[in-house]
Amino acid sequence: MSVAANLSGTERDESLRRTLDVSSQKFTEKPDRAVATFRASGEGGSGTRTDIRIGRHHVVIDEPAGLAGDDAAPSPVEFALAGLLACQVVTYRVWAAKLGIPLDDVSVDVEGDLDRRGFFGVGDSVRAGFTDVRVVVTLSGPAEQERYQELAAVVDEHCPVLDTFRSPVPVTVEHRVVAKAV
Repeated sequence: MSVAANLSGTERDESLRRTLDVSSQKFTEKPDRAVATFRASGEGGSGTRTDIRIGRHHVVIDEPAGLAGDDAAPSPVEFALAGLLACQVVTYRVWAAKLGIPLDDVSVDVEGDLDRRGFFGVGDSVRAGFTDVRVVVTLSGPAEQERYQELAAVVDEHCPVLDTFRSPVPVTVEHRVVAKAV
């Protein structure tokens, strides 16, 4: 178990504030240091399984049997929702600490609607991605309701994955084909 797991809410908030102060000062003095590039790489396994490396972590993504998978792990679209959920939790904790809003707990439920006809090419006018995503955030703590509304507004403005879901992001796809000897 990590040291962070043993911190009280107050200790967690103090630790977050120290980290935020250092980072804010560093990024104010040298804005180019604020830009980070994140990477993931992976390869297909059996069926629809994908083995992914993200830094020093290994993640498996799979599909249910209905998509020729073994259902050994969440699907890519479920991971997308999980990424949004986790980013919401982190952003709430960070901004609660930054704003001095006591936050005992945050829980998030996310669900998204996906018309699978888009994936299967059954309708040219059907989008392949999510058509609607709903996020329900439950906060608990001793602050006034208005403070949590203030926190929610700030989180909605600063959550990176929420921003990615809400705003078009330029994506460049490069296709490479490796010819195999016959």
